[in-house]
Amino acid sequence: MDLKDYIRSIPDYPKKGILFRDITTLIKHEKAFANCIDLIVEKSNGFKFNKVAAIESRGFVFASAVSYLVKKPFIMLRKKNKLPSDTYSVDFELEYGSATIEVHKDSIEKNDKVLIIDDLIATGGTAEAAAKLVKISKGSVAGFIFVINLFDLGGCNRLTSAGFKVHNLIEFPGH
Repeated sequence: MDLKDYIRSIPDYPKKGILFRDITTLIKHEKAFANCIDLIVEKSNGFKFNKVAAIESRGFVFASAVSYLVKKPFIMLRKKNKLPSDTYSVDFELEYGSATIEVHKDSIEKNDKVLIIDDLIATGGTAEAAAKLVKISKGSVAGFIFVINLFDLGGCNRLTSAGFKVHNLIEFPGH
């Protein structure tokens, strides 16, 4: 099964010049979604980790299913002011703006090895911010798994250059 066949491309979303890769068409197809989750679990075997984290919000769809199957705790990395208890925060730049992500201070403990899962990597700014949250929490990043890599935007290269282990399931050009 080629997962690329289940990704919809939407031009000029969320702003002109962006070609948005939409995963909703993948997750609404039960066999494609199951295959995708199985592939992420298979890739996760190459990492040593004791917690799974995901970046809001589409990453939650994939990482929560993986967390359940590998029997590891699930950590949500959320947008600013979405978590009700004490948090660590990291500000970062996006391809089309800026943002802040947060994690509960009690989610990641010293020496935790965290596998971070997200639907897509573009420039790598969000993923790098997620790694900073793990580090601030005294954990370490076991690596990253992305469903989609927009290879010409350099995010995977940015992460591997920073010393992180990175896997993705499929690739598309960015713009």
